[in-house]
Amino acid sequence: MEAVGLRAMRPSCYTLPAVASRHEHQNGPPPPLLLVDVDGVLSLFGFDPHDPPPGSFTMVEGIAHYLALGAGERLGRLARAFELVWCSGWEERANEHLPRLLGLPGELPYISFDRCPVWGDAHWKLTSIDAFVGPDRPLAWIDDNLDERCHRWAARRPAPTLLVETHPARGMTEREMEILLAWASRMRAGQADP
Repeated sequence: MEAVGLRAMRPSCYTLPAVASRHEHQNGPPPPLLLVDVDGVLSLFGFDPHDPPPGSFTMVEGIAHYLALGAGERLGRLARAFELVWCSGWEERANEHLPRLLGLPGELPYISFDRCPVWGDAHWKLTSIDAFVGPDRPLAWIDDNLDERCHRWAARRPAPTLLVETHPARGMTEREMEILLAWASRMRAGQADP
């Protein structure tokens, strides 16, 4: 990955193989990956406390989180079209709490960020995403904090890449889910453009 002003250390995380699919694929390639952030996508913040969106508060490790109503059902629908991966500062803790809280059937793979520091102007998740995913797997990424660096990275990836940004007070709504499902459908049909 080349970018103006980017100086990346190459720690041991670069020796990790790209993620292998947990899905069974008898005909064709594995589904695209869906990298799922937690805060601002599933756990909402910044909304008017007098007019909150549908959802409820829950305590996670002593911190109140407002989980969006329907977040688990939307992830379940997306799991039929994608291989889901936690892409959050929660890392492995997402699996300790979210499957139970959201009604998910089990744990998901997750990206670890602490082993892959980036120096310069790269978004803090990009180096770890590259190390985890590799360049050739199509992926979509849903996050509430996608900036121009993320868009440049996505445009340079050899594999089809879709970025879907959420508003942290609303999170992933039906609209974002439908955008993701439509893109996954185009991927299955062999139409690579996002």
